[in-house]
Amino acid sequence: MITQKTLDKQILRYDVLGTRRLSNYAIATITSIGGVGFFLAGLSSYFKVNFLPTGNAIGLIFIPQGIALLFYGTCGLLLATYLWLSVSWDVGAGFNEFNRESGQVHIFRWGRPGKNRKIERSYPLETVQSVQIKIREGLNPQRTIYLRVKGRNDIPLTRAGQPLPLSAIENQAAEIARFLGVPMEGL
Repeated sequence: MITQKTLDKQILRYDVLGTRRLSNYAIATITSIGGVGFFLAGLSSYFKVNFLPTGNAIGLIFIPQGIALLFYGTCGLLLATYLWLSVSWDVGAGFNEFNRESGQVHIFRWGRPGKNRKIERSYPLETVQSVQIKIREGLNPQRTIYLRVKGRNDIPLTRAGQPLPLSAIENQAAEIARFLGVPMEGL
């Protein structure tokens, strides 16, 4: 999603939303609650002490039921930890900046921690061939704007995840193409 657009006569900038979305918060919360519930039910069956605020897991036989619950709870907690870390790192957030003053296209994204946490790419405006839209509908819809640069692979400009509305994609692509003075492909 485009969270903010800055338009100047010389600079066009789009901020790109990362993993800090309401849906990711909801999924991480639900996974955390489920993981804790399964884990506590497995522990309750082993120690024969009820750790759950609701329900009674003392009557479960530890092998095979309790151990399966412990396994599912551990997997749920590990998945929840991964989701919460991705949200806290805001993976995928960044911006696309088209600058006529410097003659550069600057693309920036945040990744996962490590030596490649900052993902920055800059290209001269003269190497931009076109702005391309790729639309795929169906079970896993995709609506993406790509920047075609000479001698490079197509560079995605939109965020990963939930696709933007078709009108927003078209408007953004048209605005970028108009600003850069290049053709728009894919419609």
